[in-house]
Amino acid sequence: MIETLSEVRAHGGVQGVYRHASAVTHTDMIFSVFVPGGARGAMPVLWYLSGLTCTHANVTEKGEFRAACAEAGVIFVATDTSPRGEEVPDDPDGLWDFGQGAGFYVDATEAPWDRHFNMWSYVADELPAMVAEHFPADIKRQSITGHSMGGHGALTLALRLPGRFRSVSAFAPIVAPSQVPWGRKALRHYLGEDRAAWRKHDAVAAIEDGARVAELLVDIGLADPFLEKELRPELLEAACADAGIPLTLRRQAGYDHSYYFISTFMADHVRWHAERLTA
Repeated sequence: MIETLSEVRAHGGVQGVYRHASAVTHTDMIFSVFVPGGARGAMPVLWYLSGLTCTHANVTEKGEFRAACAEAGVIFVATDTSPRGEEVPDDPDGLWDFGQGAGFYVDATEAPWDRHFNMWSYVADELPAMVAEHFPADIKRQSITGHSMGGHGALTLALRLPGRFRSVSAFAPIVAPSQVPWGRKALRHYLGEDRAAWRKHDAVAAIEDGARVAELLVDIGLADPFLEKELRPELLEAACADAGIPLTLRRQAGYDHSYYFISTFMADHVRWHAERLTA
């Protein structure tokens, strides 16, 4: 059962924000859905996973996806990045790169994170079932994209769930969390010290271990302050080259890590996914 928090008209369709009690995070979760208008029948779905500190609202309010989705007839779903609430543990040092707002799209196995931080199961299983039940979604036609930590999530979900998504793209993704500070901190806390468990949630490692997707579209900004330390796109480029995965890696001069960057190229990604969702 879902609760409607808001619904507004946009580009001939409906932009809604909804809340429900999650059985996997043991908290209320909020997500947004844009449904194009018109008598279209069941429509394909494009999932969007947000980055560190974000909620569903960042892309919903600043992503500029609705015009392209309305034109293509694609439902756009955005979720939160972690469970939230007074009962949910947070970074013990009060930092923004871990804990609430930073679920890293894994199912935590370590206390105290393991009760609530089950974002993999939420995004892979619970939320798709809810969207399929309550919206005119053709769940057999899904694609996925995301930004930064959400780009990491999009890549790993597509790599580990072969056949689930018709296409996958990312904006400024964390491609090798096992090799960068943000990722090492999160994976150590959520999954413990077993590096084999980390590899399942590391796109570069997953490709090295044999996981495959048909192709990838990735945009990065060359003025992104996190590019060299946290994102490391050259690692994905090398892994895809070795594995024979077609990668379109677009290096955008002058763009940073913000939604100014994402909104500039969002319509490109929506249309790219729409071509594969409607083929």
